[in-house]
Amino acid sequence: MKSSIRPSWDAYFMALAKLVASRSTCLSRPTGCVIVKDKQIISTGYNGSMPGVAHCSEEGRCYRRSIQAPDAGKYDFCRSIHAEANAVALASKKGLDLEGSVVYATLFPCFVCTKLLVRAGVKEIIFEKGYESVDKNRDQHWKEALESTGVKVRPFKIESEDIQFMLNFLQGDTSERRIK
Repeated sequence: MKSSIRPSWDAYFMALAKLVASRSTCLSRPTGCVIVKDKQIISTGYNGSMPGVAHCSEEGRCYRRSIQAPDAGKYDFCRSIHAEANAVALASKKGLDLEGSVVYATLFPCFVCTKLLVRAGVKEIIFEKGYESVDKNRDQHWKEALESTGVKVRPFKIESEDIQFMLNFLQGDTSERRIK
């Protein structure tokens, strides 16, 4: 590994989205989101319950599954606010403009979050994993609707070399003197 090589911006921001997901309290699909504008982080979000509501991770069970909510209405019963919605809400709370921003998400946003991101002015959505719901027709509808908005969408996986490079920073003392 060459010390002069560093991760690309995409690898950097996706790695941060993955770290943000580590705060998730969802037992099913921990998800993280980083919203970036001009290569600066505007907001982050992870999926978890509303303030004051029990987290599934604290209870040790997925609430929606424990009440056997059907897949068709699962969001009507899920306690979690999605990562993207949390990131947009935090930006709004702080008065930050998302027009022209880029989203890095560990999971392709659901259609509700996609609509929210498009309305907020996001110009590109970069995701690690496709949503892959049980309703393929709904997934296709989301894809087609998003294509008509002009928002760019692309998958992105962090390369193993970048992961190793970043792991070297996470393990041990990051700022240990390297040149004596």
